[in-house]
Amino acid sequence: MAEAVTAVRPLDGLRRNTARIKERAVSLWRAYPRETLGLGLMSLITALAIAGTAHSSPEVASSAAIAAPASPSPLAVQNIAPDQALQVNAAIPLESGPNPAAKPFSFKGSAAARKQALTCLASAVYYEAGNQDADGERAVAQVILNRVRHPAFPASICGVVYEGSTRPTGCQFTFTCDGSLYRQPDSDGWKRAWAVAEAALSGYVYAPVGWATHYHANYVVPTWASSMAKNAVVGAHLFYRWHGGWGQPAVFTKAYAAREPDAIALRNAALAVEHVTPVQSNVAQAIKDIPGAEAIKLQPSMRGDKRVAVRFNLAARKASDEATHQDYAKTFAASDNLKWSLSGDVAAQNEKPLGQAAQPQATSGAGAAAQR
Repeated sequence: MAEAVTAVRPLDGLRRNTARIKERAVSLWRAYPRETLGLGLMSLITALAIAGTAHSSPEVASSAAIAAPASPSPLAVQNIAPDQALQVNAAIPLESGPNPAAKPFSFKGSAAARKQALTCLASAVYYEAGNQDADGERAVAQVILNRVRHPAFPASICGVVYEGSTRPTGCQFTFTCDGSLYRQPDSDGWKRAWAVAEAALSGYVYAPVGWATHYHANYVVPTWASSMAKNAVVGAHLFYRWHGGWGQPAVFTKAYAAREPDAIALRNAALAVEHVTPVQSNVAQAIKDIPGAEAIKLQPSMRGDKRVAVRFNLAARKASDEATHQDYAKTFAASDNLKWSLSGDVAAQNEKPLGQAAQPQATSGAGAAAQR
């Protein structure tokens, strides 16, 4: 019985509150009829608008109510070997739901803005997918145009391509912060990348990647891969979109800025920053195990080569030179000839190369007389 009484009390309180609200509304209507009517209409319109938005796209409504998820850095990868990364990536299933194609990109801007956009887009296509076929290049261009229309990214093409490039570890496309820009593009490759960029800005859509906003090479496993929906595989790149409403087509409604920053200025600013690429722990440990070895920073022109630079501490080298070393020739059983060769002495004339030392012959009797 006590439980039944407890369950009824909130309902009684709600009824009392409702009665009070009605009484206040009636008294307000009697005192200010016009103002009350206008306020009621405004409240009704607002409620209908909210209800209509929630009804038409619950995922979009929920995504708009929360802050945009941070776009992960492509440099944040798991410390695993490339062959293992290939297996891990292959085991990640593709999303089973629909993967609609993106809408054609509508470029609206001046001729000067278009030239800057083409330069930035072609650069991304060349450096990110220049070693792949035409589809691989088109897929990268599509991701960039998808980002331009997504509220989580800048509203210009150059802004998307160079986002975070002036932060030590914050670039969104690795070629803007790993030294790749120091390499001048070859003529044929640049022409292909420019043609792909031209087509994309003119409305060409590469449908297989859908509305993907992220991708990575299949020989690395980013730490963010498991938190996104894998929706396409094109060449050596795997493509992803956000889960839920933040990755749905209805979100990609942001208007293009119709202006572009200077591509050369962005390139120079990216090159001026000394970016820090985390050294894999196994490489760092290997360097640590070498006496006197210290990792050093690479020259900017070498950053894109995935090299590791090491220098040696002179004090440690001096200590190593002064250490007592055991004679190599005494560590194993060898002929005298081999020992003499290792020690620098001259072998006896009557000994065969690398052979055993000649045994002395007897000098008594007929043998001795024969020798004389």
